[in-house]
Amino acid sequence: MNMTKTLTTASLLSMLSFGAFAATQINDEQADSRQPMGTISVDGVASSPMDMNQMLNKKATEQGASAYHIIEARSGDSWHATAELYK
Repeated sequence: MNMTKTLTTASLLSMLSFGAFAATQINDEQADSRQPMGTISVDGVASSPMDMNQMLNKKATEQGASAYHIIEARSGDSWHATAELYK
């Protein structure tokens, strides 16, 4: 539950810090109405969930996605996340 709150907060902060051309993070309902185009992952993010979201956003934008949805995230010594990309 705490991880969900952390990811939600980080997601909101990351959306505010990126320009109009960056991919946006979306929720389950929003993902249902979009066309998937693959997945991306980030590993070894040692700092914060916000940094993890920034890395996901950067990768999604580089691959031409307009949005991404985090489908898996975990922390330990470092953060790991997998996200599905959408057109």
